[in-house]
This record gives sequence, C-alpha cells and structure tokens, in this order.
Amino acid sequence: MTDKWRDLGPRLISAVAMLAVAIGAAWTGPLAFAVLVSVATGLMLWELTRMHGPRFRFLPKAAAAAAAVLVFIDYPMLLGALWVYPVAASLILAGILTFGVNNDRRLFAPYAMAALLTGTLLAGLFEVSPSSVLVLLAVVIFTDVAGYFAGKSIGGKKFWPTISPKKTWAGVIAGWIAAGGVGVVAAITGSFEVMVIPVAMLMSFASQLGDIAESGLKRRAGVKDSSNMIPGHGGVLDRFDGVVGASLVLLVYMLLKT
Repeated sequence: MTDKWRDLGPRLISAVAMLAVAIGAAWTGPLAFAVLVSVATGLMLWELTRMHGPRFRFLPKAAAAAAAVLVFIDYPMLLGALWVYPVAASLILAGILTFGVNNDRRLFAPYAMAALLTGTLLAGLFEVSPSSVLVLLAVVIFTDVAGYFAGKSIGGKKFWPTISPKKTWAGVIAGWIAAGGVGVVAAITGSFEVMVIPVAMLMSFASQLGDIAESGLKRRAGVKDSSNMIPGHGGVLDRFDGVVGASLVLLVYMLLKT
C-alpha cells in the first residue's frame, strides 16, 4: 500500500467498530442511543476544553460530565414546544465553560454550543424519527468517504489550503454528489419529500465546513488531532465534526417547518 493510502486500514477498522457500537445502541432502543450520544457529546466537550487551555485541571472532566447530563436531560424537549429550554441550557453551559478556558474564547463558545445542540438533536430525533437520523449520518459518512477517495485519487486544487490543506475541490464536489445520491434514495424509498435532496446536499456542505472549522481550531491550538482516542481518526471531535455542521442545518430546517 502506498503512503497515500497508509491511513486507510486504521480508518476502516475504527469506522467499522464505531458503526457496530452505534447499530447496537440503536437496535437496543432510543434510551440506549441517547446514552451513547450523551457520552459522545461529553467526550467532545472534554477534548474541546483541553484544546483551549483550561484554567483548572478538573475542567475538562467537569465539562464532559455536564455536557453528557445536559444532553440526556434535554433531548426529549428539543423537537417540541419546549425547544427554547434546551437551546438556552446549551447556551448557558457553553458560556460558563468559556470563562474556564484561556485560549480563543470567542471561538470556543459557539463550537461548544454547536456540539451540545448536535448531541441533543441526535438523541431527540432518533426517538421520533430514526430514519431521519439514518439519513443525516448517511449524508455525513458518504460525504466523508466520497471526499476521501476523490481527494486521494484525483487531487487537484485545494479547497481551503490555509486551514485544511488536504481537502480538495474534487473531494468537496464528490461529497455533494454522494449526499445528493443519499437524498435521492431517501426520497424514493423512505417517507421523505423530494426536498430531502437539496437539504442533504446542504448538510453535506455544512459537514465539510464543520470539518474545516474544527481543523481551524486545532491549528490555532497547535495540535494535530483533538485526542488519540480513535485510531486512524484522532479524537471523537475529529470523527464527529462533520456531524456537528450537518446537524445544525437539519435543526434549523426542522424548526422552520414547525
């Protein structure tokens, strides 16, 4: 295997393991899936807080615990009439944590809130529409896979070289096409309107921007990965940065529909 593809093996193994855990939780039921998402959100906040220079040694662990508890408590309310409460709770927790970090507070706060809302949305949405969660995750996965192989195979002009030097226009466009394909399949086989196709492509772009945003945070923090928790992928935040971006688009779309 050439150097260009040397990270493919660890990436595939980790991806299969994560997929197995997610499928197992989903198969068990909404409560187990909510627990999994809450823990994942807590780990993202742990990594994010560590990256931004915590003022107190206990802060990353406290952030992880608070985030996990908040998501688990708030997720039943986000997609109902009480949606303002989980949004406000996420804003308050992100604000409190912001005062506990030393670096890039203006960037930390919105990303922390976005991660919290992502976890809350995934857990809440799975309870009312598991197929919507499947479409969201499929969009992010196919965007990532298509972008990876197109970028490695075709190469070409970089999309945003100063922040994400590995991402190419070929990979970006391949991701949009793949997401559009997911939308077409969802519209044909599922209980989705044709609007799912452009929304899927918009989620794809937001997923790529989420990846770029996290790359920017890591670059400013002087780290390559958010942690070394997942072989071939880095940290939890490295793996789910695209989900954060795509989830925000889906959340806005769903709130506008209500």
